[in-house]
Amino acid sequence: MWVARRFLCSVAQRGQCAGQSGLFRRPKHGLLPELELRYLQCTFCWRSQVPVAGFETLNASLLSCSEPCKEDSSRALDDCYTPEQRDAILQLLNTASPSQLASVKLLRGRKSVNIVEYRTKNGPFQNLESVVNVPLLKHKSAVIVFNSILNPVKKARKVRIQLAKFIRPEVDRSWLEDANSIVSIVCGTNKIAWAHVDRGMNLLKWQELDCPNFLKGTYMASSYLTDVSAVVSLLPSTDFYIIEKSSISQSQNTALYPIMAHMRTVEAMLFALLEPKNSVPESNIPPRVLNMMRTAVGRHFGLMVGESRTSGAQTVRQLMTESVTQKLPRINFPQDLLVKHRNSFQIGNRKGGEELCDSLLQAIAFYELLSQSSS
Repeated sequence: MWVARRFLCSVAQRGQCAGQSGLFRRPKHGLLPELELRYLQCTFCWRSQVPVAGFETLNASLLSCSEPCKEDSSRALDDCYTPEQRDAILQLLNTASPSQLASVKLLRGRKSVNIVEYRTKNGPFQNLESVVNVPLLKHKSAVIVFNSILNPVKKARKVRIQLAKFIRPEVDRSWLEDANSIVSIVCGTNKIAWAHVDRGMNLLKWQELDCPNFLKGTYMASSYLTDVSAVVSLLPSTDFYIIEKSSISQSQNTALYPIMAHMRTVEAMLFALLEPKNSVPESNIPPRVLNMMRTAVGRHFGLMVGESRTSGAQTVRQLMTESVTQKLPRINFPQDLLVKHRNSFQIGNRKGGEELCDSLLQAIAFYELLSQSSS
């Protein structure tokens, strides 16, 4: 280690005597920038310092166009950037509208408004140091803003869920777009819930019914028919009935086979009871009963954890709040249903039904996915 230290020191001294500031001489044609002298602490004798080439300076010089400035309050902001970078930053800060400024990291809300107000009152920013005079923008925040302007973060493109992939049987989209209202139906282990929603995103009816004969002993067809028929008699007239298609598969867990058989039984009965009895199918008349995949609704609302669907109770509570607080909510709740269900989906409240939540979310997802696929 002593020999290596002596050798590096002698090389450094020769470089300095030759008029260079580091260990390496500048190439004749100036292809690489000059390297500054740096020191490393010797691990064997900690008091000694071994001079080494400033490779971090090399990287900073080669990447000067993309390397962001460090959050170092001891340096002047204008010294952190090249003239080209300073011009790019000032150009945006002096000309961008509040909405354009809001797309920059840390400039959402009041900060973008403060920048516009400051430049209107004091004129355009002449240098980067003047930006710290803007309220709520100090040195550390300004560095983050400048770096974000130079290296904007690209937002990941949201993958659209095509409605046609999750509706069965296949239906011409024009028929779906012409529908004035739909009834979304979700079956549980002991309940069936439905939500009647029109094309204007108004909730017309939201109800569930207990089905006491579900999963009681063997699958008695007559008992199942009694419960399902009672639900069908309460369903309002509509253009389409959308029945949730569960994602339960026997290959996932054989213990879930009874639940899978139960869901398929109820689904088949709903199709049979709700579909009009046409002796000869006509090509110009769409089917009245459709399936919608449960996973599609889960992905639309961000309720999927892996391949499993989580509860939608919190999402429904948020939708109910937005219906009261926002001018244009995603769905409009009538006052009587808000009062009736305002405490139904609180955490720990077992009276609130997941089926009721899922029926509403399925109806909203249907219309929103239909709107996306049409645009």
